[in-house]
Order: sequence, then structure tokens, then C-alpha cells
Amino acid sequence: LAYTPHDEARVQALQGDKAWLKLDATDQQALLTALANLEERIPSRTRFHKALQAALRGTGVTLSAPVKKAMQKHLSESDEAAEVCVSKGKPEPDPDLRDYENVPWGEDVNIYFEREVKPFVPDAWIDEEKRDEKDGEVGIVGYEIPFNRYFYVYTPPRPLEEIDADLRVTTRKIMSMIEGLAG
Repeated sequence: LAYTPHDEARVQALQGDKAWLKLDATDQQALLTALANLEERIPSRTRFHKALQAALRGTGVTLSAPVKKAMQKHLSESDEAAEVCVSKGKPEPDPDLRDYENVPWGEDVNIYFEREVKPFVPDAWIDEEKRDEKDGEVGIVGYEIPFNRYFYVYTPPRPLEEIDADLRVTTRKIMSMIEGLAG
């Protein structure tokens, strides 16, 4: 995440957040002053929080978790060039980039991942903590029955001449109805 504490629209959105509105006016003003003293763009969540804490030093303002979350929601944006956010020693996944794969029955998840995903998204990874409660393996087991593949029977469209003939008959009927209304 990259933080932009000088973006007026983002700061305005932050000021409308519930967590912000619960702060008293002096804390709000101290935070606005601290944000104004930060760099224009900070490409690291850790650096942003350290810089903000340094700017708030001596003001007596402590940031609660809801306020930090509100700041992240309103002042940050996903940026490929920014530092990866880490929590508990592991990189945090970007929920906007989350994707799911349907692995064919009987195929090893890791082999499928290396063959079908890794070549196209080199920094992708499997969430090993998501396990099916029935078999204990990585991933959630489900079944997909493609009904069209098994039950659909192709019927070719009628010949064009037949369709044209039907349209001419229908057009004549409509024209006679219109003439009946006008006559």
C-alpha cells in the first residue's frame, strides 16, 4: 500500500468516517496537522505509521485500531511499486487480487499450481491454511457438473429461406391489421 496524506478528497473522506468522528476536536486537529507534515506519498505502511507517530509525538494523541483502519481505507491505495504489507511475519494478500482455481479431480494442487498459475502470475501463492474439513487437504472440495457439456443437444437453426418466408407472412398480417385500423 502507498499512502497519500495530502490528497484533499481522501482526507475529506477520512473526516467523514465513523472512527474519525468519535475523536474529539483537538485530536482531530492534531491528526490533520500531523498528516499535513508528512511526505506527499509514502510507499510503505510501516513507514507511514512511524512517520505519523513521530509527527504526533508530544501531542498526547494515540491512534486506536479503528482510526488506523480508517486511515488505511481512505488514505492508501494499492501500488505495485510500494512495499509489501507484512503481518505476523507473512505478506498480507491483496483482497482485490484474490482468485480461485478449479483443480481437476485427482490432480495434485501443487502440480496444477506450478503448471497453470505460476507461469502467468509469478508472485502468486496458495493459502495453505484453507483446508477442507472433510479431507484435511489444501483447498475446498467441490464438484462441478457442466450440464451443457453432457446434456445439450445441438439443433441447427432453420434455413434462412424458411425464416424469411415466416417473416413475410407475419409482415403481411401486421400490415392488414394496420389497414383495418386505418380504414
